[in-house]
Amino acid sequence: MDKIIKTISEELNIKPAQVEATIKLIDEGNTIPFIARYRKEVTGGLSDELLRDFGDRLQYLRNLEKRKEEVINSIDEQGKLTDEILQAVGIAKTLAEVEDIYRPYKQKKKTRATVAKAKGLEPLANIIIEQTEKTPIEEIAKEYINIDILPEEDKNNKDKVVATAEDAIQGALDIIAEDISDNAEYRKIIKKICYREGIINTRAAKEEEKSNYEMYYDYNELIRKIPSHRILAINRGEKEDFIKVKLEKPVDKIFYRIEKDIIKGETQFTQMLKDTIQDSFTRLIEPSIDREIRSDLTEKAEEKAIKVFGKNAKQLLLGAPIKGKTVMGFDPAYRTGCKIAVIDETGKVLDTSTVYPTEPQNDVEGAKKELLKLIKKDDIDMIAIGNGTASRESEMFVADMIKEANRPVNYVIVSEAGASVYSASKLATEEYPDINVSIRGAISIARRLQDPLAELVKIDPKAIGVGQYQHDVNQKRLAESLTGVVEDSVNKVGVDVNTATPSLLSYIAGINKTIAKNIVKYRDENGKLKNRKELLKVPKLGKVAFEQCAGFLRIIDGDNPLEITAVHPESYEQTEKLLNKLGFVKEDLKDKEKLEDLRTKLKLVDVKKMAQELEIGEMTLADIVEELSKPGRDPREDMPKPVLRSDVLKLEDLKEGMVLTGTVRNVIDFGAFVDIGVKNDGLVHISEMSDKYIKDPSEVVSVGDVVKVKVIKIDQDRKKVALSMKGTNRKAIVLTAFKTFSLAFRKFVQAPNFMK
Repeated sequence: MDKIIKTISEELNIKPAQVEATIKLIDEGNTIPFIARYRKEVTGGLSDELLRDFGDRLQYLRNLEKRKEEVINSIDEQGKLTDEILQAVGIAKTLAEVEDIYRPYKQKKKTRATVAKAKGLEPLANIIIEQTEKTPIEEIAKEYINIDILPEEDKNNKDKVVATAEDAIQGALDIIAEDISDNAEYRKIIKKICYREGIINTRAAKEEEKSNYEMYYDYNELIRKIPSHRILAINRGEKEDFIKVKLEKPVDKIFYRIEKDIIKGETQFTQMLKDTIQDSFTRLIEPSIDREIRSDLTEKAEEKAIKVFGKNAKQLLLGAPIKGKTVMGFDPAYRTGCKIAVIDETGKVLDTSTVYPTEPQNDVEGAKKELLKLIKKDDIDMIAIGNGTASRESEMFVADMIKEANRPVNYVIVSEAGASVYSASKLATEEYPDINVSIRGAISIARRLQDPLAELVKIDPKAIGVGQYQHDVNQKRLAESLTGVVEDSVNKVGVDVNTATPSLLSYIAGINKTIAKNIVKYRDENGKLKNRKELLKVPKLGKVAFEQCAGFLRIIDGDNPLEITAVHPESYEQTEKLLNKLGFVKEDLKDKEKLEDLRTKLKLVDVKKMAQELEIGEMTLADIVEELSKPGRDPREDMPKPVLRSDVLKLEDLKEGMVLTGTVRNVIDFGAFVDIGVKNDGLVHISEMSDKYIKDPSEVVSVGDVVKVKVIKIDQDRKKVALSMKGTNRKAIVLTAFKTFSLAFRKFVQAPNFMK
């Protein structure tokens, strides 16, 4: 355990005491959102993101220690355990290193070397590798010819016969080749050389046919420099048979390094050992090293892609809700018509319809008449248009139609990723049993604008569609990561226990799907919950689950005003004492005038001194002060609001040098895609994101950000637009500097020697 604590401490740059305390919390069954929010004193204020990495690393290191134990026990049972092996296994940092050490001791299937050993050729192999014998090896090898002494039934068995001296020597060399291949130190050296100097080479698999992989038809790049998105693109191109991939290595350097260790001067064995080293590398080492390097590159690339997807998904989930508006959901289509659903400010469906303003019907007038009627009847404020098939044609129709509306109406383009999956799901059927499957997509689109988080939790996180190569990565790992992202997002915002759906409740810390359904069933049977303590009456929601979930569940208009905040029940007593010291009571949180006075006094609180008086942690008290300052406030209100539009742009309207406002739809390794109101999102390449060098686009932008961009190139044929943010986003530049400073400062204060 001490080794694991030391490793995590060094890798995540946190104090050993923090690591030990956090491991204890995790082992006790506490959830990541609960630890991040309510155990800050114990962890030293580690964020939910860092805690997720912490948990993953802890699991890997525990698996590593378990495997080390298994390997040592296996080698010991064979009677071959030495101090050198124990030391090598002890310092191994990865599972791959442990497997390399274990390779010579594994039970092998039939190989050329195992056959040679069965023939009794190991002593001859030892003579060759020692290189001291002066007698010609051919003479010595004759002693191993056994064809004359074998039983008659074995004389035709190649696995038993040594017919000539040459056969004996070849068998001995096969044993040496396998020993070289199994040598963990050689494999470590070879991998190091390959990672440092190796080149990944790609060529067209067939005649150079048109495809998305044309840049890889004749491509070379150093293995150590290739970015993750290119690795995943190459993997996909290879899988689809458009390209062939080869790893080029400095073989002369590799041969020299092994020869230097094995060959002891010029002897009769020198050339045969050189040939054996090359045979071992080409036949045994290179194929497995290639697999390991490709696998390692893919694993790292997938991990990066998963992190990008997770970061983008979190930004989308935490998108600012549009409250108090009646919204028309517009699900675009061609032949089957555009599906319409109107929902009021609470999400209740008011009207549904289907119109045909797009091809092939082109019933623009009929569609206009129907939608204007709905706008007037339901007092519609906004139209949410899905961004899928026929989106831009629908946008052009809507932009023209709302000019004739009897009230001001804006529209917003909304991601409809996963809407069709949700529409046909069991959950959608339960929510809207009497509404046609096709209309449910329009409802989902409208509700995504009103409350992105509450709606997006209903679909598989992989279907959110804000990543790169999400279908190519490890699906189990992706699902685990995205589930964590959704959990962190839901718990960060908190949910109203009296209105939340089971799908939303199930992401709250400590609540599974069964308990979520039980909560909804309980409130259906008993009416609204009046206080958090009432949750203990819900079947299967015991004290442990209550401790984890209580702070994240809000009760509006309940018995206790503190329960519209994220203050945990375990801190109610100290919170009321704080209010009393300031001359207030908890009921004052509902009084606007008194709340303003309370905010003023809370700003003057000496957190350090007050924490000592209340016998509570400083970080916990700081969170309580923040919650009392904004009771019931949604943290998503600080997020960028959607760009409201009332007119549409065509690609032909764009001119180079034009500056536009757009919404970041996706952030990837090499840049960001920005919706500027034309059919296809424009690309801001990483080199055009800032006046300063940046390593990662997420240093500057996040999904949902509203940014100013300049058009720098228009490709009419390919319908592509290149954009630049240079010089157009002071906010982005300041944000980059702030993020860089914040990261450096956080690492500084979290360093083990900071307090010293």
